[in-house]
Amino acid sequence: MKIFPLNDISVYPYEERAKNVFFEAEKFKTRMIQLEPGGKLPDCQMKSHVIFYVISGEANVEVNGEKAVLKQGDCLISEPGDFSLKSENGVRILGIQIK
Repeated sequence: MKIFPLNDISVYPYEERAKNVFFEAEKFKTRMIQLEPGGKLPDCQMKSHVIFYVISGEANVEVNGEKAVLKQGDCLISEPGDFSLKSENGVRILGIQIK
């Protein structure tokens, strides 16, 4: 068993995103995602299922053309596809990628 204090985990910029992975197993990996106010992640193609849990803040997400607003406490479970993520006021997200 492992317990991770999600609010205390350091988060690095997108260019160093590999450092944001704090646990990896055979079938999944977990990472912290943090966007500052006005921040966004480059559009990307995810080849696996993804789970996002919003720890704090709010973000606009688009998956395969479907748009939604994620707020603190929300959990998004998505099939593989085209992703975009941006935040007007900042957001901290736990991301779980299923391999």
